[in-house]
Amino acid sequence: MVCALGAALCYGTATVLQAMAARAAASDSGGPGDARSSEGSGGTPSSKGSGKGSGVDAALLWRAVRQWRYLAGLGLDGAGFVLQIVALRSLPIYAVGAALAASLAVTAVVAARLLRTPLTGVEWAAVGVVCAGLAMLGLSAGEEGDETGSTALRYAMLGVAGGILLLGAAAGGLPGRARALALGLGSGFGFGVVEVSVRLIEDLDPATLFTNPATYALLLGGGAAFLLLTSALERGSVTTATAGMVIGETIGPAAVGVVWLGDRTREGLAWLAVLGFAVAVAGALALARFGEAPVEAPVEAEPPGPASP
Repeated sequence: MVCALGAALCYGTATVLQAMAARAAASDSGGPGDARSSEGSGGTPSSKGSGKGSGVDAALLWRAVRQWRYLAGLGLDGAGFVLQIVALRSLPIYAVGAALAASLAVTAVVAARLLRTPLTGVEWAAVGVVCAGLAMLGLSAGEEGDETGSTALRYAMLGVAGGILLLGAAAGGLPGRARALALGLGSGFGFGVVEVSVRLIEDLDPATLFTNPATYALLLGGGAAFLLLTSALERGSVTTATAGMVIGETIGPAAVGVVWLGDRTREGLAWLAVLGFAVAVAGALALARFGEAPVEAPVEAEPPGPASP
């Protein structure tokens, strides 16, 4: 569980850096993601960016990766991914997924500390709820399942990864909030594919690794998830997009782990695992506005005084 929490710490901090870079990249290009055209941290872009188009903005991603904040975030993502792999090798997917969703609590605390974005009482309570849920999971989670997964499941993951890109492209024809939800769900599904695919890769021998469909599902799903998430942060309601991501990356993978990969809980503690999972995810959803770094409100100029006679 320590590795899963370490991954959440890395991912939560990376989110702050990457979202700041995505907004800055959009602002530099005069695009719809200009922070000045959004209503606070969870607002939707102005009508300037509400026109229909592709839900996946590869040009935005290219502009973002040239900024140091995005690169630093990618470095933390890489460290988090290594910790995530280690966690998935010893814990059920449902426990790791809930811990990763809890990265929003990390983002909230980091934003409050570094960006001076105060948390409301409800949000501090949500952070506590997330911690309580993770504690329940830590007490109840058993070891990872011993099922290796079928060939059909490996190809299914590859098919889902390809479908995520189609979902991102189709999202461009949706209105603002629905588009943000679709992109967020798509990114969550992509991260879920990564979680499951890690468990489906048993042999790291090159001859076996490169013939395993799960290897390509992992690469395609992870790449699609980052692309859709970057577009979601720039194109619509961050709260809606992040909520979709949390749902997409937790419920589906957890079900796959239990049904097809043999994930179980400690004897007699299944109820505690279910409760802990639900509590942790609910707390994360309450912190969904921290899916990106909050934008400071512009300082309003004081109105001019009366003219001198």
